[in-house]
Amino acid sequence: MKKYLVKEYIELLQKEDLIKEIIDCNDILEKEVNYVSYNSKEVIEDTLFVCKGASFQEKYLKEAIQAGVFIYVSEKPLEVLIPGIIVTDVKLALSRIACLFFNHPGKDLNIIGITGTKGKTTTAYFLKAILDEYASNTHKKDTAIISTIDTYDGKEHFESHITTPESYDLQRHFYNAKMSGIKNLVMEVSSQGLKYNRTADVFFTIGAFLNISEDHISPIEHPNFEDYFSSKLKLFERTKNAIVNLDDPLGEKIYQKALENAQKVYTISLKNQDADFYAYDIKKVGEDTIFKVQFQNEDVEFLLTVPGIFNVENALVAIASAYILNVPVGYIVEGLKKAKSKGRMELYSSLDKKIMVLVDYAHNRLSFERVFHSMKEEYPDRYKVVVFGSVGGKAQMRRKDLGEIAGQNADKIYITADDPATERVEDISNEIEKYVKKYNQNCEKIEDREQAIKSAIIHAASQKENVMVLLLGKGNDQTQKVGKEYVPYETDSFLAKKYLKAYDDKKLKDA
Repeated sequence: MKKYLVKEYIELLQKEDLIKEIIDCNDILEKEVNYVSYNSKEVIEDTLFVCKGASFQEKYLKEAIQAGVFIYVSEKPLEVLIPGIIVTDVKLALSRIACLFFNHPGKDLNIIGITGTKGKTTTAYFLKAILDEYASNTHKKDTAIISTIDTYDGKEHFESHITTPESYDLQRHFYNAKMSGIKNLVMEVSSQGLKYNRTADVFFTIGAFLNISEDHISPIEHPNFEDYFSSKLKLFERTKNAIVNLDDPLGEKIYQKALENAQKVYTISLKNQDADFYAYDIKKVGEDTIFKVQFQNEDVEFLLTVPGIFNVENALVAIASAYILNVPVGYIVEGLKKAKSKGRMELYSSLDKKIMVLVDYAHNRLSFERVFHSMKEEYPDRYKVVVFGSVGGKAQMRRKDLGEIAGQNADKIYITADDPATERVEDISNEIEKYVKKYNQNCEKIEDREQAIKSAIIHAASQKENVMVLLLGKGNDQTQKVGKEYVPYETDSFLAKKYLKAYDDKKLKDA
């Protein structure tokens, strides 16, 4: 990898008008930067260190100097005996610096960015399945992905804890993908990632805007819906081909913003026949969903094996993206048939079909509404049991939203832990319970999530009618955030199978 000189980093930041002050750099202008980091535990000899983050402390830089840092970038001068570059916006500076350090790897990739309140992960995995189907049949490399569930870049593969990583980490993943011979990278793009310049140096071959509803409104996220919406719309500022869902209530505004910024705009719809990609004749056949899509003088039938009629909307975005990337229709059809997303609309059943369990990441108003609507439509005669909680430390409005929606739509409700972070599960549950009980008194609070799932399946077994148990919020997450740590968790999917098997073996009470 090409190494750049200190003066080249300075020139870059000067060109972007980001520099406030340069401290003692004259003697090192011709020195090569061997490494760039913003993590004091990841430092080698001749590292340029970027001091960023609300929790950054000067002692971290002093530790990093001992390990090899010779120059720092910060928004204010620090009391250290090494040269420094003082900038107006350290987050934007980090993005620019990382892009130069990794030598602009995104230029060699097709980067598909997907944003929206609901459906980002499912859409990303639908598209990955299509692109992987095409790649495997044409002897090309598989598709990189950066998602809420996991990250894979051809070199690294790990469970994710954040939707859109820091700008430096994004550029690292792009570099790894490029060096692995990967051409296509699909990523979820969060409002926070857009607002705080994590994606400032990402140019999207395709930028898809799925939908928008109130979420992430809190003192530490977005102060109001306008800020949330405007942050999402930043996606189009760096997009070549935009995809817009005309069915969203704000679809027209999103479409107009896309027209202002993107080079080309494609539309999708389940209602408007004039959309570029129009889905119709949608029907359930067993557990599958079959639908037709009209686009570019073609009429093609598709099949989804993932439950939830609303997933047709996500599939349309994946179909449109694949089409823009010149994937032949046959591979789009076959890839979509195989598409799955771990922890998204996963359906399990007891052997006698009395109890069905749906596992999904639904965790906000829009996703809850869609799951309950879909289950009422697809399984109208089943008694509904739901297990859910809400995150601690952010998005407080979800507690009202989720409580009210569950109270109105479920027959039995279990409130439990879902990444409580620094709050007490009891406090979060009590708040949710207030809203549930406006509509439904058949509600229990069980702090331990596994015990709540077990109790829900025991309750389901006691019913005379067939039951649908909804495990919402955690999906296939293998950890719970408790305090500031991520502690191991066996996943809702694992626990669903565990307690259904106990029911099948007539050992549920003892499980």
